[in-house]
Amino acid sequence: MSWGIVIMGYENCVFPKESVFLVTGGAGFIGSNLCEAILHMGYRVRCLDNLSTGKQENVDLFAANVNYEFVKGDVKKLQVCMDACRGVDFVLHQAAWGSVPRSIQQPLFYCANNIMGTLNMLEAARKNSVKKFVYASSSSVYGDEETLPKREGREGNLLSPYAVSKRADEEWAKQYTRHYGLDTYGLRYFNVFGRRQNPDGAYAAVIPKFIKQLLSGEVPTIHGDGNQSRDFTYIENVIEANLKACLADGEAAGEVFNIACGGRKCLLDVYYHLADGLGIKTEDGERPEPRFGVERAGDIKHSNADISKARRMLGYESEWDFERGIKASLEWYVENL
Repeated sequence: MSWGIVIMGYENCVFPKESVFLVTGGAGFIGSNLCEAILHMGYRVRCLDNLSTGKQENVDLFAANVNYEFVKGDVKKLQVCMDACRGVDFVLHQAAWGSVPRSIQQPLFYCANNIMGTLNMLEAARKNSVKKFVYASSSSVYGDEETLPKREGREGNLLSPYAVSKRADEEWAKQYTRHYGLDTYGLRYFNVFGRRQNPDGAYAAVIPKFIKQLLSGEVPTIHGDGNQSRDFTYIENVIEANLKACLADGEAAGEVFNIACGGRKCLLDVYYHLADGLGIKTEDGERPEPRFGVERAGDIKHSNADISKARRMLGYESEWDFERGIKASLEWYVENL
């Protein structure tokens, strides 16, 4: 079953016929899209997920595919990671808990899950002679560095336990490249959105949450004045980056890369774009205005990526711009919510 995947920026990503990919967090938003793309290309996929934030329905999507294997397990357990990495060529490590506000409430859990979980996966990949280890980092590692666009090597003070966990992952990955020869590639995602992103819960991402609220006749709340900006990145760009990292030259190993579109939109404009795209109007025929709430602790005010390093070293193209991605997302949510 396909959910409208369109192979664009990674159509030339060709791997050996018998290649096996392990996607950790493969029942989640980004992970399930990676599984779908790889299966679509004809390769084997092993999905590792404990279903704490991932969804069983994202596993069921691919259950009938003979090239798909689901392993229910937790990356906090080393033996689980060792078993999952056996016979694997490429690891796409997406398993982590997101949300800056939630990390401030649960710092010990974020250390155990995001840092130790990644370290377990690095060790398991090393012991099983995995060819490439590609892992999810985050734009949150730029902290309070105000210079735009954000550029690798120019980071500020970290503003949340979540950001600390992602920065720690980057440093551990560098050690595994330096001392053990494991080819690691860190992808600093900038506000990813798209099909199958969860719109529910207190820590839901803003785009799917706003879409669901607007479709339900609710008035969304923007935390802050709405002028904070983000480099919103459609899921297809993230798939492209992961697959191209698996084909990257070894000289890029141990490096980190911004994965984004290279532009930025303020939240208020995003809200208006969604309302207009859904044709939402008030009884007077006007565009509905959002509510405004207090700013969230640990949030970065502005985010905009310099993606030149990823272009140069990974061949990353970022073929889906914001408008195209929003159109595709709206179509998917209207059909599936």
